[in-house]
Amino acid sequence: QVQLVESGGGLVQAGGSLRLNCAASGGTFSTYAMGWFRQAPGKEREFVAAISWNGGSTYYADSVKGRFTISRDNAKNTVYLQMNSLKPEDTAVYYCAATIYGSPRYRRRDYDHWGQGTQVTVSS
Repeated sequence: QVQLVESGGGLVQAGGSLRLNCAASGGTFSTYAMGWFRQAPGKEREFVAAISWNGGSTYYADSVKGRFTISRDNAKNTVYLQMNSLKPEDTAVYYCAATIYGSPRYRRRDYDHWGQGTQVTVSS
């Protein structure tokens, strides 16, 4: 069973940056593709970014392309989400997720394990 713990959220002004971390334990992290999703109040959880098992492939939602970067360090069992040029509409709880599929996935149902989430608030 894979456990995922997110950190790095917080309050930032519009135009600022944050880096989210997701530490994994209890499984073979290096074989999982990883993803980040977010959920704003009153909205569905939506895909943000995903990365393949070896970091060789990435995939982004159009809304964050060019501003966010997903990366991973398999030696540290950690996946990151670097968020730049943040906007108020990026405010949400951010979740990391793991999938047994090795390639990046954008559908929620493809993911088997989820973290508890970390709050990101962007003020205008």
